[in-house]
Amino acid sequence: MSGPLSRLSNIASHLPPTPSPRPPNFHTLSPTSFLPRAAAIEPDAIAIHHRTANGATLHRTYAQFSTRARGLAHFLRAHALRRIGILAPNTPAFLESLFAIAAASAVSVGVNYRLKPEDITYIFEHSGVDCIIVDAEFEGLLEGFRERWPRVRVIVDTDTDATEGPGSGEFDACVREGLEYDAAHGNKGWDGLSAQAAHEEDLIALAYTSGTTAKPKGVEYTHRGCYLAAVANVIESGLNYHQDRCRYLWTLPLFHATGWTFPWAITAVRGTHYCLRKIDYPAIWELLKTEGITHFNAAPTVNTLLCANPAAARLEQPCRVTVAASPPTAHLFRTMTALNLQPVHVYGLTETYGPITKGYHMPVWEVVGEEERYKRMARQGHGFVTSAPVRVVRTGEEGWVEGSKVVDVRRDGKEIGEIVFTGNICARGYYKDVEATRRLFEGGVLHSGDLAVVHEDGSIQILDRAKDIIISGGENISSVAVEAMLATHPDILEAGVAAVPDAQWGERPKAFVTIKDNRTGKITGEDIVAWAKHKSSISKFMVPREVQIVAELPKTETGKVRKNVLRDVSPPSRFAYK
Repeated sequence: MSGPLSRLSNIASHLPPTPSPRPPNFHTLSPTSFLPRAAAIEPDAIAIHHRTANGATLHRTYAQFSTRARGLAHFLRAHALRRIGILAPNTPAFLESLFAIAAASAVSVGVNYRLKPEDITYIFEHSGVDCIIVDAEFEGLLEGFRERWPRVRVIVDTDTDATEGPGSGEFDACVREGLEYDAAHGNKGWDGLSAQAAHEEDLIALAYTSGTTAKPKGVEYTHRGCYLAAVANVIESGLNYHQDRCRYLWTLPLFHATGWTFPWAITAVRGTHYCLRKIDYPAIWELLKTEGITHFNAAPTVNTLLCANPAAARLEQPCRVTVAASPPTAHLFRTMTALNLQPVHVYGLTETYGPITKGYHMPVWEVVGEEERYKRMARQGHGFVTSAPVRVVRTGEEGWVEGSKVVDVRRDGKEIGEIVFTGNICARGYYKDVEATRRLFEGGVLHSGDLAVVHEDGSIQILDRAKDIIISGGENISSVAVEAMLATHPDILEAGVAAVPDAQWGERPKAFVTIKDNRTGKITGEDIVAWAKHKSSISKFMVPREVQIVAELPKTETGKVRKNVLRDVSPPSRFAYK
C-alpha cells in the first residue's frame, strides 16, 4: 500500500496547475509605445509627409512627431482632460492626437465630419467628451454642441506648416504649453506618461458606427486589442518587407475605426505617413508616381474611381492596396493588377478593429486560370494571424443547439450561414449599451450580420448582408453576385443592387448603375438588361428586370453603397439621377 505522501502526490497530479505569476519584467500591450520606440531607433526618419491647408509641403521626422505627441499628452494630463473628441480630416494633428490622448491615459473619440451636425452632437454627448480637437475647416459643425456644452474645451487646429508665431494655431499652442509644463515638472518626457498602459484591457478609443439605420453605437477599443490588430496589419499587409521603410498613403479616413489601427501599424515599422485632407484622384496618382507609395487602404468604390481616372497609368513599382469595406469584384482586382496596384483583400467590422480576415494568395491560383484566380482573390479568406479562425454558422432555429452553442455550416461552398468571430481582436462591446452588447455576442461569438459560404479550402466568401439578401419567389439572390456581374459590363463604372417589391414574386432585384464618362448617353438601362440576359454568365432568375442609370450612388463615409437608400427610392429624390 502506498504511503500518505504518495497518495497526496497522486491526487495533486490530477488538479489543475496553479497559474504562474507574471514575471517582474512583464509589460502590458499598448500600441502607444510604438511612437517613442520609433523615435529612439530612427529619430531622423521621415514620419509625416503632408500638403497643409495653407498649401505648404510639410515633413516631420519621428523625433518631431514624438515630441509633439508628447507635448500634447502632457497638456491633456495637466488639464485633467480624460475623453477627447477628434473632428478632423487625415492631418498630422489627428495622428499626433491619437498617440497623445492614449499617452495621457485618456480615451479618443474620432468622429466622421461628413455626418449631420446633430449626429456629431449626439456622439460627443453620448461619449461624454470633455475636450474636442477640431480642424478649422469643420469648426462650424460644433455650433450646436457648443451651445449645449459651453464648458467643453475646443482646440482648433489650423493645419499649417507653422508651429509657432502668427501662422500657427491653438493646437500648436497646446503642444508648446505641454512641453513647457513637462520642463517645469522634472522634464520626464515619455517616462512621465502612459506609453505603456497600466491595464491593457482599458479603453483606448471609442469608434462609432455609421448609424445609417439607427443611432451610432460606440465600439469599445482596448489597448490590447489595438496592439494585436496593429501587429496583424503589419504582417497581413506586408508593411515591413521593404529594404526602405514603407510609404503609406492615408486614403482611408482616420476617423473610421481609428484608421483600422494603421496609425499604430505604420508607426511600428517606422513608415512614412502620407496624409491627405481629402480624396483627390489626380493628386493620389501624382503621389503614387512621384513618391513611390508602397501601401494604401481603400474601399472597392474608391479603387474603382481611382482606376477610371484619366491620370491612371501602370506604376513602375507595385503598390500593395488593402481592399475592404464591401465585397470587391473579380473584375476590379483584374483592373487594379493591370495598373500594378496589388490587392490585399481583407474583411472586417468596426467591432473587430477593422480587418480580421484575409484572402491569402495560394500557389494553386497560378494554375487554375486567370478568371478563376481573380474569383478566388475576391473571397474574404481566413482569419488574421492574431485572431481565432473565422467561422460561418447556421442561422435560425437550426443554428442553435442546447440554447447557446452555434453550429458551423458545411465546407461545400453552398450552405449559407452568418460570419461570426472569436479571439483577441474582437472589441469589448458597445459603450453604455448592455443590450446591444448582449445581442452582439449572443451564443458566445461576435455576430457580423454578413451571410457567407465556406469553401473546401476553409476560405469564406460573402454573399450579402443578412438584410440585403433578396428573396424572390423563394429563391435567395445575392445582391453582391448581381453587382459583380454588372461590373464586368464595359460601360458600367459602379453598380448597386437592392430589393424592390414585386406583386408576383414578393420582391425582386433592381440595379442602379453609374456609367463611364465616355459612354454617358450612349447606353440605356434596357440595353444593360438585355446584355445581362443574353451575354452574362449569371442565372436568369437573378437578372434585374430594371436597371436605372444614375449620376452617383449613395455611399457611406467608407465607400459602401447605402442599400437602405436604394430600397427607398420612391419618389427618387434621395440621390441624383441622370
